Amino acid sequence: MLHTQERVHICVNQAEIAVQVRDLLRKARIDLSNIQLHEIPTNDAWARDHGPIFITRTREGTNELAVTDWLFNSWGQKYGPWDLDDVVPQKIASLFELPLFEPGIVLEGGSIDVNGRGSLLTTEACLLNPNRNPSLNRSEIEEYLRAYLGVMHILWLGDGIVGDDTDGHIDDLARFVNPTTVVCTLEEDPTDVNYGPLRDNFARLQHMTDQSGQPLRVVPLCMPSPIENEGNRLPASYANFYIANGVVLVPTYNCPNDDRALATLQELFPLRRVIGISCTDLVWGLGAIHCVTQQQPAAYHRS
Repeated sequence: MLHTQERVHICVNQAEIAVQVRDLLRKARIDLSNIQLHEIPTNDAWARDHGPIFITRTREGTNELAVTDWLFNSWGQKYGPWDLDDVVPQKIASLFELPLFEPGIVLEGGSIDVNGRGSLLTTEACLLNPNRNPSLNRSEIEEYLRAYLGVMHILWLGDGIVGDDTDGHIDDLARFVNPTTVVCTLEEDPTDVNYGPLRDNFARLQHMTDQSGQPLRVVPLCMPSPIENEGNRLPASYANFYIANGVVLVPTYNCPNDDRALATLQELFPLRRVIGISCTDLVWGLGAIHCVTQQQPAAYHRS
């Protein structure tokens, strides 16, 4: 699946865990030749948020790769400790001998999505939350995004879905599927608590443009049936997918809408195989497949 399309790097807390992981993969008949384990201890599994955000550039005909290391404070100091998570980007940059840039403000990878052409999607609920960077206003945060991620056009949505302890990460709401197309989650039940916020986000996107001033194509993506744990709504969303080289891994929840979501995304990714990954257990931890992954550009040289 994923390991057949690209090299997979996995962080493990210690050597004993690495042995267990390899045993599990062998029992699942997974070829380990394209999988590499690294002893990099973490406080939690959500690599999307505490891991490195890679940036690239072309200089004098050479493609170069670097790491941005944003501060991580466990989604507004909700869970502790987070000291191990906060230094993961530094350790990965050192491991691969990559340049490291430190903006010095809090940002999680799941709070942003980019189209690779200069546009970035995010939410007011998360980036403007006082539990992240209370001394910064919207324009100041935008300055950091432009300076360290090389974007020029920032698109702000509103609130996230109920049960999302990240205060509204974009990877549960709307994602670029190509430079001009955004898929946006929509709740079809008017009585559902997510109906209003998701309609608002969809309406905002319909009036937005890309970095060239061209209207975005906005495609609705259905939501799964409500999933609860001990009476609490969990943040299940089909938008939490991972785009790989030849496949797209999409979270499924044993819901009637699973097949609809997979079909929608398959149409949007005609050159990739869309694969459903059961994330019922993951969402109990308040995340899904995008949350535990972080892409690394491969075809780049160290500067």
